[in-house]
Amino acid sequence: MRSFFLAFALVFAAGLPAEAASFSQCVAGLKNAAIKAGVSRGTVRKALDGAKESEKVLRFSRQQPEFTTPIWDYMAFLVDEQRVADGKRMMRKYDRVLRRAEKQFGVNRYVIAAVWGVESDYGRETGDNFLPHALATLACNSSRRRDFWRGELIAALKIADRGEIRMKDLYGSWAGAFGQTQFIPSTYLRLAVDFDGDGKRDLVNSAADALGSTANYLKNAGWRRGETFMIEAKVKPGYKGPSGRNKRSSLGTWTQRGVTKADGSRLSGGGSAGLLLPAGPRGPAFLVFRNFNAIYSYNNAETYALAISHLADRLAGYPALRTSWPTNDPGLSRAERLQLQKLLLANGYDIGKADGKIGPITRRAIAAAERSYGMKPTGRAGRTIYRKLGGR
Repeated sequence: MRSFFLAFALVFAAGLPAEAASFSQCVAGLKNAAIKAGVSRGTVRKALDGAKESEKVLRFSRQQPEFTTPIWDYMAFLVDEQRVADGKRMMRKYDRVLRRAEKQFGVNRYVIAAVWGVESDYGRETGDNFLPHALATLACNSSRRRDFWRGELIAALKIADRGEIRMKDLYGSWAGAFGQTQFIPSTYLRLAVDFDGDGKRDLVNSAADALGSTANYLKNAGWRRGETFMIEAKVKPGYKGPSGRNKRSSLGTWTQRGVTKADGSRLSGGGSAGLLLPAGPRGPAFLVFRNFNAIYSYNNAETYALAISHLADRLAGYPALRTSWPTNDPGLSRAERLQLQKLLLANGYDIGKADGKIGPITRRAIAAAERSYGMKPTGRAGRTIYRKLGGR
């Protein structure tokens, strides 16, 4: 019976274009691999029958914002006043859950909440990609990470097969992460916890399970109870000393190199830290500690870990960054991005419905507007074009 799906696909694919036939054959192989791994045929059929290659998934896989977006755009979008205010409100609502997670796992509750806020806007934006189809698309189109995506697909099917998450709830990011704090399937199998005591690990419908699972993840990633994770710092003009997340020195050594807190006061305390200068020595500087590396492991991007860390600080009552980003065209908040789209529509640019999401159609319209003002057509949602179009 193992060859049934492959044989069927070969017959079916005979009448399809070459690309569709190739994908169909690949999916048939994935079905066989899942059944061999112990997933029931019924679950495999329900998840993968009729699977189609997703252009959106492929596009996002080539344009990950952590590595392609200017840091001032990335931070303006992820740590805006709306996300801070919403986070404080959600922390009040789930105060007992967050404090219990902090006590049980030793992880700072503001960091747990910040992951929740960045990953899904506190459970409101968990992703609209059907995981089996998204992961099949990646498994059939990735030469470097094919085995990884195949493994995540099989893990997702095991989750559904066991009834831990219903198939209809298996929607998430282009990369297969799902739930309110966006676990990939293999991480879910290893580290998700039932934190609300109902006998299920439901990261989709239970905020408590999502928050407890995130705390458990960070603990297993090396989080140290009671230790800090980041300090906004300031370097002297023309700084050319060492930098890097893992080039750690004592705070006393950083003081000798002319590094201070962002407000100019002297560094104090123990522990060792690395210095991050994501926009060079003229921009904000950050001293990052071992716990920052635990946050980093969640997404393997320093910009991501900086956004989580700064949002956590804001939720705890600390101010916005004291040092401005070294640009004359800062990024826009989510509210401003939505307003930018409304301004484009008002100025005759057909982008469809304004939703605050800057996709290819909006970027083309921005580029056209930039050309009309004699600007270089970047397609970037920055403050200059925002103001040119009438934004304030």
